[in-house]
Amino acid sequence: MTQILFGQSYYLRFDPKLWDAMMPYPPLGTLYAASYIREKGYDVALFDAMLADSEDEWAKALDEHKPQYAIIYEDNFNYLSKMCLLRMREAAFTMIRMAKERGCIVIMCGADVTDHYDQYLTHGADYCLLGEGEETLGELLDQLSAGHDARDVMGLASRFTLHPSRRPDIKDLDSLPFPAWDLVDIKKYKTIWYERHGYFSMNMVTTRGCPYHCNWCAKPIWGQRYNSRSPENVAAEMKWLKENFAPDHIWFADDIFGLRPNWVERFADLLTEMDAIIPFKCLKRADLVTGKTASALAKAGCKTVWVGAESGSQKILDAMDKGDKVEDIYRAAERLHKQGIEIGFFLQFGYPGETWDDVQKTLKMVRECQPDDIGISVSYPLPGTKFFERVKMELGEKQNWVDSDDLAMLYRGPFPQEFYRILHGRVHYEFRARRAWKKIDLRGMVLSPYYLMQLVRSELRLREFARASVKQAAHDRS
Repeated sequence: MTQILFGQSYYLRFDPKLWDAMMPYPPLGTLYAASYIREKGYDVALFDAMLADSEDEWAKALDEHKPQYAIIYEDNFNYLSKMCLLRMREAAFTMIRMAKERGCIVIMCGADVTDHYDQYLTHGADYCLLGEGEETLGELLDQLSAGHDARDVMGLASRFTLHPSRRPDIKDLDSLPFPAWDLVDIKKYKTIWYERHGYFSMNMVTTRGCPYHCNWCAKPIWGQRYNSRSPENVAAEMKWLKENFAPDHIWFADDIFGLRPNWVERFADLLTEMDAIIPFKCLKRADLVTGKTASALAKAGCKTVWVGAESGSQKILDAMDKGDKVEDIYRAAERLHKQGIEIGFFLQFGYPGETWDDVQKTLKMVRECQPDDIGISVSYPLPGTKFFERVKMELGEKQNWVDSDDLAMLYRGPFPQEFYRILHGRVHYEFRARRAWKKIDLRGMVLSPYYLMQLVRSELRLREFARASVKQAAHDRS
């Protein structure tokens, strides 16, 4: 009998768009918690929902391991977990019920749990960890295992907790053991990656948190705090992964990679010295991509940098409290491309106050910067953000997306819902037409006219919406 069964409720199968893309990564946050708890002497096992078909596989794992504690520990490094998709919340509730039916003590942790712990307790959870979970979980298990009352454990909510509190975050991240990769079916992941993409990618993190103040970005776990592993510690893990699993690629899932001064430069030197270079992608702010940093990223083996470009309108960036300039985005694209590094743009449409002209500025930025990839969303209000407080009176019964392809406007955006669905396609058509044209092959010759035709159609429809919006605004003023 296993004392502890770890799991998470993000099922790739329940997210059709990403299931089709099939670029799966194991639940890194859960693996950190499992290694931390195992180091304290507990017997642990893992149920990996990422590639599971349904919650029924969780039930089978419970029956196989017969754990005393069922811990559903969401991956706080997975941005989709932070978005709190409704289908995954429903899965968590089902998993709670299944574990309680088998007599388990159920412990929950994650962004949605921190924001809505009352819902999880109502659905049968015994304890909810608030914020960062490792130390709170360790103390809770020690108290319960010794037969003591755990209601006073800091960072915990239960049906008996009157005033839930938060525990200070772990500052010395180097003190944490590496994730429990031995609990993962690496062979299964590797097979999928090679069959679908021709290479094998694994995930890592070097930091926890983000100190910036973008007012739409939810930070239920670490708030404005930012703690970093040393470049020595990260390089050592990369060398270990390279020697044990031979990944072809690494995804660094940090909110911001290499924020501290000279971190990237030191990291690049260490990887070179240790023969630990693995091509990777990471996320950075555009205003942090200096010429020196871009050069160091190239030396470290960086293949792709994603930036939260969001908008080509300075007015919208200022309204978002982004703290950077449109010119920073242009410079970042130029500097990275000069070093042979791809750049990806995250774009966000529908922020309050965005006009037709603002949309055009974003399209112009994409056209001129020529990013190598783009990700498009509409503004998404999450609890705890200034943006949420601004639009909460406009929110209806539905306050979360069902899955990542939902893209519903949850509040009254500057344009109707259909406008943003057409805009989503329009941006992709232009982007794909340009890429197809650059390839100068048979496939490009076939696809370019198709994309251009779709681009023209969607552009005409968008202009119709824009004209109607102007007329409606004039009518409302009169």
